[in-house]
Amino acid sequence: MKRPLRRSFAVLIFVGLVGAASFSTALRRAVAPPPAQEPPPLDPARLNATLLRLAAADPSEASLRRDVDGLLEGRLPASAARARAWRRDRLLHPLHLHRHRSFPLPRRGRYPDDDHDILLHPLPRHEQLRIDPALRRDLRSWHRLRRYDPAVLAALPSLLSIPGRIPSCAVVGNSGILLRANHGALIDSHAAVFRLNNARVSGYAAHVGSKTNFSFINSNVLHLCARRPGCFCHPYGHGVPILLYICQAAHFVDVAACNATSSSRHGSPISVTDARLDVLCARIVKYYSLRRFVAETGRAPEEWDRAHDAAMFHYSSGMQAIMVAVGVCDRVSVFGFSKSSDAKHHYHSNQKAELDLHDYDAEYAFYHDLSERPQVVPFLKDSGFAVPPVVFYH
Repeated sequence: MKRPLRRSFAVLIFVGLVGAASFSTALRRAVAPPPAQEPPPLDPARLNATLLRLAAADPSEASLRRDVDGLLEGRLPASAARARAWRRDRLLHPLHLHRHRSFPLPRRGRYPDDDHDILLHPLPRHEQLRIDPALRRDLRSWHRLRRYDPAVLAALPSLLSIPGRIPSCAVVGNSGILLRANHGALIDSHAAVFRLNNARVSGYAAHVGSKTNFSFINSNVLHLCARRPGCFCHPYGHGVPILLYICQAAHFVDVAACNATSSSRHGSPISVTDARLDVLCARIVKYYSLRRFVAETGRAPEEWDRAHDAAMFHYSSGMQAIMVAVGVCDRVSVFGFSKSSDAKHHYHSNQKAELDLHDYDAEYAFYHDLSERPQVVPFLKDSGFAVPPVVFYH
């Protein structure tokens, strides 16, 4: 009798354990929150409206305003890092020397004129800048024009003092893929050729041509030029106009100083692009970057700024050069605006990687639409501007 009782007792214990486990599982299920559900995807119209709204936001506007106000009051840039860089360079950019005769001029120039170059005048650490009235007016006007106005494209010929639209233009980028083809003669056959950021031509003419009608640079490049005696930033010849877009408000000082010191040597001044064009370019590129982010990650577009430094995010020099060409030319050909894993980033240098503050893939998506279906490009399609034919050569 003991063995059957022992077996029955074991069965009861097993049943009790199973029941307890089942009760525990049921209890956990009852009190546990329901599983998170993926939010339903936005319909295309609502998503596009969100992308347009976010693309219009400029998180750098507050810091830009501080820098502009600081310069107008004679202070160095508000950013501590930028202020340190300017003090390190110790260049007196915006001042006329007749206001500072008490400071000795270093004699570093190889040529007589260089001994009196205002860029060689050291700036005392605690000296307040005394802004020239013309520079003050230009800075205020530029910042006042920082608004969205797609009509700026149609106004570019007059804004850049071009008598009329140019029949054909070649915009030559700096990608290493240019070395794969001999487009030099084709490039030079255009009525006008745009080049970017002082890229070298000598030794590469078979690939990139030798003709230059417009030199397009960003103000970071000009800031480097400003360190040179005479502010030399004209590698394509003294008569080639320089078009420049401002990356930092403080670089207006470089523009004023370089125009003042080089006007006697170089036939063409440095012209700053209209701030309305800057805003238009920024919105277009941010829109395409937002769209790419959502498509590739599946995340909400509001999370875009976690993957990018939103305050530093910027379009490339090449993108704005193409926009200028679209505004002033009847036909645009673009060379050297794609990349390959086995090609150098720049054909004329050993730079290996892209800059993090640009989203080149987003810009390439914009270029595709600009060439193949310009009527869908946001911020352009409702402007009434007729985009000219744009052809990209690889």
